[in-house]
Amino acid sequence: MRVRRILAPNPSLFTGPGTNTYLIEDAGEALILDPGPIEDSHQRAILVAARGLAVRAVLVTHTHPDHAPLANPLARLLEVPALGYEPGPQFHPDHRLGEGDVIEVGETHLEAIYTPGHSDDHLCFRSGDVLFTGDHIKGGSSVLITDAGPYMNSLHRVARLRLTRLYPGHGEEIDRPAQAISWYIAHRQEREKEILAAVTTGCRTVGEVVDHVYKEVDPALHDLAAYSVAAHLKKLAAESTVRFDGEAGWNAAVGLTPGS
Repeated sequence: MRVRRILAPNPSLFTGPGTNTYLIEDAGEALILDPGPIEDSHQRAILVAARGLAVRAVLVTHTHPDHAPLANPLARLLEVPALGYEPGPQFHPDHRLGEGDVIEVGETHLEAIYTPGHSDDHLCFRSGDVLFTGDHIKGGSSVLITDAGPYMNSLHRVARLRLTRLYPGHGEEIDRPAQAISWYIAHRQEREKEILAAVTTGCRTVGEVVDHVYKEVDPALHDLAAYSVAAHLKKLAAESTVRFDGEAGWNAAVGLTPGS
């Protein structure tokens, strides 16, 4: 298997240097993973990279707008199927993939692994000891999550896979997966402790928790931090540790459950 990265021209606070599109090649065949936003120059770059190869499918890890919108137009142009977990904004899979489904390219087999947490529709793709992580794990930073419970379960799951390399949706390749995944787990565990401590000391809204936990962070990023706080509060509420109405809004109420 040969892997080539084609960087989409969409740098931002959320995407870092841009979305990593991967061309996965074996025996003259190829898969295109996460083609990114609809951008003519990026589509041309993908087609140039794939020249001379028999492209079998276009895959997406999840349906966020920096990963999936180009998938259907590119698949139609190449006359191949677009594959993903479920429909989403600007993406409609020709065939839906689920846990354990296998996509073949040459002699390489990619296995879909369901990893919710960053989004409800997130898949990673494994080939042997290599994992394409989408936004489950990024190179060089943490990720925005929607629910810390499923996300932590997904992290622990990939930690058990004995991987040697990660190809993330953003940032550089990761050649020490165990170390990177351990950092992700520790980071989320520490953040949960800080959030629970904030509620214990009297914070009663998401905004108050953000101001307490992220007081050293640029206030311009606090609205973004509210999503992380809400994701952890969902997990704590599911464990009956806190009361939380489940919304990410700044004024969403939070409190300790009786006896906690």
